[in-house]
Amino acid sequence: MEQEVLDKAKQWTTEAFDLETRQTVQNMIGSDQNEITESFYKDLEFGTGGLRGIMGVGTNRINIYTVGMATQGLANYLKASFDGEIKVAIAHDSRNNSPLFARKTAEVFAANGIKAYLFSELRPTPELSFAIRHYGCKSGVVITASHNPKEYNGYKAYWEDGGQLIAPHDKNVISEVQKIAGPQEVKWNADESLIEVVGDEIDRAYIDGLKSLCLSPEAVAAQSDLNIVFTALHGTGGTMVPRTLKELGFTNISTVAAQDEPNGNFPTVDSPNPEEAAALKMALEQAEQVGADLVMGCDPDADRVGIAVRNLDGELQLLNGNMTGSLLVYYLVQRWKELGKLDGNQFTAKTIVTSPIIKKISEQNGVPSYDVLTGFKYIAELIKNLEGKKQFIGGGEESYGYLAGDLVRDKDAVLSCVLIAEMCAWAKSNGKSLFELLIDIHAEFGFYLEDLISIKKEGKSGAEEIANMMEDLRNNPPKSIAGSDVVYLRDYKLGKVTNFGDGSISETGLPSSNVLQFETAEGTIVTARPSGTEPKIKFYFSVNGELKEKANYNQVKADLEMKIKTIQSELGLV
Repeated sequence: MEQEVLDKAKQWTTEAFDLETRQTVQNMIGSDQNEITESFYKDLEFGTGGLRGIMGVGTNRINIYTVGMATQGLANYLKASFDGEIKVAIAHDSRNNSPLFARKTAEVFAANGIKAYLFSELRPTPELSFAIRHYGCKSGVVITASHNPKEYNGYKAYWEDGGQLIAPHDKNVISEVQKIAGPQEVKWNADESLIEVVGDEIDRAYIDGLKSLCLSPEAVAAQSDLNIVFTALHGTGGTMVPRTLKELGFTNISTVAAQDEPNGNFPTVDSPNPEEAAALKMALEQAEQVGADLVMGCDPDADRVGIAVRNLDGELQLLNGNMTGSLLVYYLVQRWKELGKLDGNQFTAKTIVTSPIIKKISEQNGVPSYDVLTGFKYIAELIKNLEGKKQFIGGGEESYGYLAGDLVRDKDAVLSCVLIAEMCAWAKSNGKSLFELLIDIHAEFGFYLEDLISIKKEGKSGAEEIANMMEDLRNNPPKSIAGSDVVYLRDYKLGKVTNFGDGSISETGLPSSNVLQFETAEGTIVTARPSGTEPKIKFYFSVNGELKEKANYNQVKADLEMKIKTIQSELGLV
């Protein structure tokens, strides 16, 4: 065992730490060298989104001390940035220790003279975003690790606009957190008068806001018995989604009872991630039993949603994030047009790895659409920058996160569930299923199909391998993909777009990010992006074709799937 690691561990056996922590560390020192190394060999990094890690004792773990140090750093930055009263909002999800970490966060803020609005119970992350502006806060924190395994928890920080931290605040907060040398520099003695526990009043305001964004009340009334199955996957979605759907007017909602109960161990799923088909297995089984039209399931902090609808054969079929996103943007733009609300001052947004069909749907309806880097905080930043100039209709990212309107400044699965159900009712009132509506969209705007491959490369050697893969692609870009010449190379790290057709070079117009994107003459797009939160490199694929006859949907889809497989094989990824 390295002496440096041992010395760090021994500091956690002093009076500065609670008895349980001291005893746990002492036992680890005497018996589990591997665990003591993993827990203390480094400090858990406060990144641009906050903290995320395995729960336990140690500097490389999520616990009350690392949470306290992060909060102290954020508090210091807030006090340096704002004069007068400073207020923050704090929420948490269903994970083990989340209520404890949320309470400790509120106490540290209150010990620093900052007023804290603390949610009385678990609530969705988007409601925290809403609460920040509702209460006039300068910042906010939600305790969540999204869809990570049960051993994990996290600490996500927000700014006064209700969006996650962006430049320059992200780097500045990181700097302040790094200055906190240890728990002894944290102010722990809370002024309890500065902690206000909030409950139904903020729920009421949030739900009223969600209902105000609905566009088809007559369709909901006509299809109030739409058969919906919802699962919270043991998370926060159960607190808001069924309630809001019922208030909107839907009467035939059933939930997956075994997954209703908030439980940080997520006992009925291997992973509470709606991107994975297995997570919605119980919901799909229940939907078959009750003959449901629509299945929806949220991740634990209810900022992402996966759905299933009936296909042309009447079978339930899961839709990927690009399909759901294109349906939502089409619905929002179409309804805004039908209601006479489009006046040239609206826009939509998506990330650079999300299907191009969203931009096509928007622009062919006269609505500008913007691309941003991967991460919903960049959509929030765009909304903020265009505030007072242009209205955000909606948009999202391929990883199942969507947003509409200006109520919230982060992806919102509660709102998404409401809009998806309403969209389903609207389509049904027009004699169509959502799947038939998706086919209509492909027929009108082109058949776009996407896929994703994630390659895990763990440890120091893995990080080096990922870096080498990116540099090789950067220095030796493919000249053609699936028989079509590569026309554009977008290097977001260098901020340059190379046009191989005429040799010109232009700027991406986006912040620097280690992402490479290749686009062919046929509009095929391949994107390579190292993950910011996991030891992975991700490859995104987008291909397109024509759907001249709706009856040929399955054949065109099969052809596009084969094209994606060919590309993956060419690049040596399968």
